[in-house]
Amino acid sequence: MADTAAKAVLEGGPEELPERIVPVDPPGAELKIPFRNGYEHFRATSRQKHTAEGALPVYEWWERTELPG
Repeated sequence: MADTAAKAVLEGGPEELPERIVPVDPPGAELKIPFRNGYEHFRATSRQKHTAEGALPVYEWWERTELPG
């Protein structure tokens, strides 16, 4: 059974992010990735990158928000 979930490649942000290819739902939406007591925010670009999983849209890091506490 093929994996039909939309995925994207993350560029920028912390080098320590565990995944650089992530699911996107819905495609084109902003991504909010939980990481170290906060969130890393990524926005869709018009670019694609060739990966082992095929050509995927590129999302660029644009900000981090911290969780209170």
